[in-house]
Amino acid sequence: MTITQSPRRPQSRQDDWIRACRVGDLEPSWGEAVLLRMRQIALFLLGPREVYAVAHEDPDGGAPVMARGIVGSRGDRPTIASPLHKQVYDLGTGECFTDPALTLQTFRTRIVGGFIEIEVEEA
Repeated sequence: MTITQSPRRPQSRQDDWIRACRVGDLEPSWGEAVLLRMRQIALFLLGPREVYAVAHEDPDGGAPVMARGIVGSRGDRPTIASPLHKQVYDLGTGECFTDPALTLQTFRTRIVGGFIEIEVEEA
């Protein structure tokens, strides 16, 4: 099992983890949007066991477009660039490299039995 951790979240409960899709449903380095607990989430598969999940809404304008962003990296940090405003965000932390006032919400992920699960707390 692989879990992508965000350092700012407290210990999770088991019922916060929701199955999103099979790992094989995603294309490497291409985003897909899912709707979980009434939240649009963009998923990115960067390696066989490396999955990131972020809010699908662009932090600058609120449009649901982040799954169509451009995947890249800054050093060893995987990134996503907004397809609208071109701000570049760290996929693991949500930090914006181009505008420190912006932050992209991130979600922890894990792979269990070939399925991607995302930690989404009850609203």
